[in-house]
Amino acid sequence: MDGRDGRRRTFAAGARASRAAAYELTDETPVYVISVAAQLSGLHPQTLRQYDRLGLVSPDRTAGRGRRYSARDIELLREVQRLSQDEGINLAGIKRIIELENQVAALQARVAELSAAVEGAAAAMRQREAQVHASYRRDLVPYEDVRSSSALVVWRPKPRE
Repeated sequence: MDGRDGRRRTFAAGARASRAAAYELTDETPVYVISVAAQLSGLHPQTLRQYDRLGLVSPDRTAGRGRRYSARDIELLREVQRLSQDEGINLAGIKRIIELENQVAALQARVAELSAAVEGAAAAMRQREAQVHASYRRDLVPYEDVRSSSALVVWRPKPRE
């Protein structure tokens, strides 16, 4: 559930798009106060505070310690509510599910990272191998040991005249 997909929306700052000053909003940007987050998730604000205390959904905090929820947090609140109401899972179980899903997402990211590293190493090895083959002297002929050959050679002496 912690898969941060990085979907981004860019809003230009000012009338001209050529100005480079832009604000980026992601699913991780904390923008919603607790009352708005409660409305968007369909939960009571006190429920959101309880989930925060239990560590189920921990929003970012402002300098004044106010909670700020992101779109990702709202999605997670809805998922917690679904697991609790529809599946009948208690909050401790939901917390464990969230932790395991976060771990799975982290491991999948690590596997992707290692796969990319292996692909890069394999490409470098193929490139180096091609360089070595290109450096061979072309005037040399490979020697093949006759004993390892399966060819049959028949020798017939010329008849004496």
